[in-house]
Amino acid sequence: MKAVFLDFATMGPDLSDAPLRELLPDLEVYDNTSDDEIAGRIEGAEFVFANKFLFTPEVLDKAGKLRFIGLAATGIDNVDLDGAKSHGVAVANIRAYCTQSIVEHVFGTLLMLTHSLHRYNNSVRAGEWQRSDEFCMLTHPVRELSAMKLGIVGYGVLGSGVARTAEYFGMDVLVSQRPGFDTTDETRVPFDQVLEQADVLSLHCPLTDQTRGLIGENELKRMKPSAFLINTARGGLIDAKALVTALENDEIAGAALDVLEKEPPVAGNPLLDYRGDNLIITPHIAWATVEARQRALEEMAANVKAFLDGEERNRVA
Repeated sequence: MKAVFLDFATMGPDLSDAPLRELLPDLEVYDNTSDDEIAGRIEGAEFVFANKFLFTPEVLDKAGKLRFIGLAATGIDNVDLDGAKSHGVAVANIRAYCTQSIVEHVFGTLLMLTHSLHRYNNSVRAGEWQRSDEFCMLTHPVRELSAMKLGIVGYGVLGSGVARTAEYFGMDVLVSQRPGFDTTDETRVPFDQVLEQADVLSLHCPLTDQTRGLIGENELKRMKPSAFLINTARGGLIDAKALVTALENDEIAGAALDVLEKEPPVAGNPLLDYRGDNLIITPHIAWATVEARQRALEEMAANVKAFLDGEERNRVA
């Protein structure tokens, strides 16, 4: 059975593809695949694996023997699912492989913001502590998480993992109702109330027609001036221009973003031009501990085994 991995470089240089190769010994692994290369690489392939590669209708039309698409991510917006179904191609994503990595990233960046760690580090490197009259510097605010309310938008595996850790820190957790949907779940808090009450707002929802631009000018104005915004989900959830304005005008205290709308980011994104010290941007690494990335490959292999055994596992098409 011919099998190809189209963009293995997106998984990092320090992983073993052994879990997949044990099931598919003839697996061909490519760091990346261009549009010009796709036809030749998927010709005759029954199994195709990818992380961010786009499976458009044109790509699916060229894959005459394709039986299975294995995604190295939870997100499925890079696959034409209707096209896959019409071609009789199974599609499986992976789930719950990077929860610990995401949770640690959320609280790592949150502690940087609430304890002003990056600001104090910059102050020391600039010689300000050395010139201080006191043994400690208290030039930037330091706040305890236990005094804060955490609002969570998107209460799946990742959101619930963040909520559990927040409780360890003594935070009150507000789980938002799904924006754009009516719900009778009394344990969920209306989105507008979460915006107004949360000291920290953490986004973990998918990017859909209902959630695109979820956090814009109006939503930022409803948040507390002392609140922090964290996004490890999808960049399109936030209006970048509105966030820059909110940070510039102290409408919120700060933000930590691991995702942008276009990745790699393109020139003209106002968040990249912003120079304030109340914004942390990381290059889509929240999911990417070495342990999480190796688990991702193991989960992909488990999906393949289930497919070969005639079972459905993590199937989205």
